[in-house]
Amino acid sequence: MAIRQQRIAQIILKEVSEMLQFEIKDADIGFVTVADVEMSNDYSYAKIFVTFLDKDKGEENQLKALNRYAKSIRGALGKKLMIRKIPEISFHIDASFEQGRRIDEIIDLLNKKKIN
Repeated sequence: MAIRQQRIAQIILKEVSEMLQFEIKDADIGFVTVADVEMSNDYSYAKIFVTFLDKDKGEENQLKALNRYAKSIRGALGKKLMIRKIPEISFHIDASFEQGRRIDEIIDLLNKKKIN
């Protein structure tokens, strides 16, 4: 990713995180953290990867509720960012935490077999 692309992605990450924390109050979403933002090369699309901490509500249901706010969040970004083209945003579940946890479990299992 180019430097400018990374910079814009980081600004979007910060702004969307603040919006989700302070402005959007929806019981269907629960507590959500923004993990990463991937921008397309032409800055027209941004994939926002999120992690939900309320697992009992169901991640898919929370994601649907969050995606209902995508247009209003994009509009708010348009007012805050000083760039010509505000990207279309979509929210996706970040699987990296679960993948990392699974890798740790495998490493622990291998270490236990190595000791025995």
